[in-house]
Amino acid sequence: MPNTPLDTYHYITSFVFLDGYTIRFIFSDGTVQIIDFEALLHGPVFRPLRNAALFRQAWLNAETGTIEWPTGADFNPVVLHDWPEYQKSMEQAARRIMPEAIPV
Repeated sequence: MPNTPLDTYHYITSFVFLDGYTIRFIFSDGTVQIIDFEALLHGPVFRPLRNAALFRQAWLNAETGTIEWPTGADFNPVVLHDWPEYQKSMEQAARRIMPEAIPV
């Protein structure tokens, strides 16, 4: 179970692209998460982001508190904030979409 109560909303205050498909996030409560998205970039919404130039076009939407891409793709900022609790299930969901793309 995630550590964040359902009535708590953490939002991204800044982010920096690192190598590959990795992003370092800073959240409203000071939490820092470094997330490699490569294993998640499958299916019709996220597959286009395998284009590295497109992936790096993400911006911070101040209204939603998360990053968005020109394709309309985004991630819930609470999921990103509590990434260690969600990582396994998110990667499993991506494997169901494109099982041959992610080694087990």
